[in-house]
This record gives sequence, C-alpha cells and structure tokens, in this order.
Amino acid sequence: MVFGWGKKKQEEKSVEQVPQTKDVSLNDVEKIVDDLKKLRESQTVSEVKHLRNSTAPLIEDLIKIGDMLEKDTLNVDDIDKHLAVIVVRGKKQVIDVIKKGVVSLPEVSSIDNAKKLDTSLNQILKKVGDVLGRQTRVIHIFAKKYANQLKDNLEVMNQNHSDIHGILQNFENTKSNSDDILKALKKIEILKSKKIEKTQKIVNTNNELESTKQHLLSLEKNIDEIKSSDDYKKYLESKKSLESFENEKTKIKNEINSQFTKISRPLGRYEYASSLDKEQKSILGKLVENPFDVLTPQNKDPIIVILENVRKGITSGSISVKDVDKTQSQITETEETLDGFISQVLEYFDTYQKMSNDLDSLRSEKLVSLESEFTKTSDAKDDLELKSETFQGEIDEIDTSIPQLVSEIEKKLRSFSNTKYTVLMS
Repeated sequence: MVFGWGKKKQEEKSVEQVPQTKDVSLNDVEKIVDDLKKLRESQTVSEVKHLRNSTAPLIEDLIKIGDMLEKDTLNVDDIDKHLAVIVVRGKKQVIDVIKKGVVSLPEVSSIDNAKKLDTSLNQILKKVGDVLGRQTRVIHIFAKKYANQLKDNLEVMNQNHSDIHGILQNFENTKSNSDDILKALKKIEILKSKKIEKTQKIVNTNNELESTKQHLLSLEKNIDEIKSSDDYKKYLESKKSLESFENEKTKIKNEINSQFTKISRPLGRYEYASSLDKEQKSILGKLVENPFDVLTPQNKDPIIVILENVRKGITSGSISVKDVDKTQSQITETEETLDGFISQVLEYFDTYQKMSNDLDSLRSEKLVSLESEFTKTSDAKDDLELKSETFQGEIDEIDTSIPQLVSEIEKKLRSFSNTKYTVLMS
C-alpha cells in the first residue's frame, strides 16, 4: 500500500514429519474424503474465527482513531490558509471513509460466514488504504501522531486478511481435491461396470464363435463329400472342356480381326465422314473396334450396305486411300468372307451354349448353397473374432486406466492429509 504498511516477515521453522502410512480399501476412500473435508472445514472455520476475533478490536481502534482525528483541529489556524483548506479536506475524506467504510466484522460460524468476512475485510482495507494513500502527506505531516497508529493497525489487519484469504484458499483447494477424488471414484465404478459388461460380451461372442467354427467344419465336411463324388468329377471335366473351348473364340476373333484390319482405315474415315442412322453407326463403330460382336445373320445386310458405301466413297474420292484397287479388292474379299465368319461365330455360340447347359445340368445346387453358406459363415467368424479382440482391447484399456485413477486418488489424498494412503483395489 502507498500509505506504508506491508506484510510482516515471519521466520518459520519447518519440522520434517515422517508421514504415517495406511492401507485402505477403495470402498473406504469416499468416507475418508468426507471425514477429511469436514475436518478441514471445521479447522478452517476455527482458524478464521480466531483471526476475526483478533481483528475485531483493530476495527474498533480504527473507528476510535477516526473519532479522535475528527475532534482534532490539527492546528490548521497556524498554517497558510490555502494549505489549511487542503488539510481540512484531506482530514474530512479520511474521517468519512472510516465512518462509512469501517464496519463491524461478521461473526464466523461457517465457511460462508468466513468468505463474507474475507470480502468485508478486503473492502475495508481497500477503502481505507485508498484514502490514506491519497492523503498520505496530510496524515504524515499534519496528523503525525495518528500516522503510526494507523500504520501499525492496518499492517496487522492486512496480515490477518492475508492469512484469512490463504486459509480459505487452502480449503478451496481441499474441496477441489475432494471433488476430483469423488469424480475419480465415480469413473472407476463406471469403468468396473463396463469391464463386467465387456467381459460378458467376450464370453457370449466366444461361445458364438465356437459354434460358428463348428458349423464351418460341418459345412466343409459336406462340401468335401460332394466334391469327392463322381458327379462332381464329371462337372469339373465339363468345366475344363468349356474353359478350353473358350480359346476357340480367340482364334475366331483373331481371324476376323485380321480381315477387317485390312479395311480399318477406310472404315474409320467413313465413320467420321458419313451421316448414319443410330443402328448403322453402332454397327460401324463395332466393325472398327471389335467386328466379332456384330457378325450375326441380322447384321449381314447392314454390314454389306456399309461396305458398299465405303466402296462408293473410295471411288468418288470422298474417302482417300493409298491404293484404290487394292482397297476395293480387300472390301470385296471381306464381303465374300462374311458368310463364313458369321457361320463360325454362330457355331461357336451354339456349341458354347450347349456346353454351358451341360455344365449347368451337372452343377450341384446343394454344393452352390453350401459354398454360399460357407462364405457367409466364414465372414461371420471373422467378424466375431474382430469383435472379441475389440472387446478385449477395451478391457485392457480399462485395466490400464483404473490403476492410473487410483494413483491420482492417492496423490490427491496426500495433498490434504498427513497420512500417506495406499489404496487397495477391492
């Protein structure tokens, strides 16, 4: 403060005390915390009450000093009249603040009372300190006999207020720690409950998993029985024959592609230069890209029309080629091979369809059903294994979290108790 008081320096002798150690059950922690908090509350109220009672006489002294100062003329008649005005005004400000701002301290019988005392004393010190700070020269020069009294009085009051505030802050820390402990206890209970729930889920999941594995073994056995039968062997032979026959398609496609590649350039130019209907444009595009797909009896006439139009385009010069005669000859050659190609394609698809029908007749519907069920069951097994692992991971996390919470509880207990508690899991 500007007026000149501050905290008294006190020498404190610290005596090292060996903390008492005690093992307690986790279930007993809540009661211990409650008892400790009540004890700290009682001690806090008692200590603040003592400080309040030692501060109350100082309040009375402060009021008496105000009364004496009010009656004291300070011999202002003997000083310069301009200075006298300043002294009188300063004196009046000090007296007004003491009369209005210095009030009796509230009695202390609870924490709430103690907090009100802290606030009240802080307001008194602030108001008096501010006015004395502003009028420090007036008091020290013209009311010197009151200055030391005020300084000593306010110095003790300020120290008492600081002690009260510190005691209340310590109690708030205790309360905060006790709340944290209770929250940690609640969290541990929730985690324990979750662990029981997850453990049961693992049991249920593993039981279902075991049943699923047994079902898989049964399905596998039934599938193996079917696959060892003569009918299935015939099916495999037929399937192999069909796969082998599919190579014929490649041979036919290569032969057809080889022929149409000869006229691919004029076909391509005709495609961009001509105006065709939708059907013809589709056929022309496939003749350029993959003629195998359009060589059917229904498309024979449109294909010939397209080829003849290309021939006319070459003759008229609208479609340019390097060797007109050679290209015309290749178009003729292509037209002459159309029937053979179409027959080859038809024969291939007829044979392929017949072999596919034969393969379908040999396919076991029961095997298809079993294999489908095996796939679904295998996927279900994988899901159950993953679920079990997930539950176990959550339990492992809980098993890590609970000891950490217990350790936090032990530290919090140590912060407001002389006893070093070791919390045992129950």
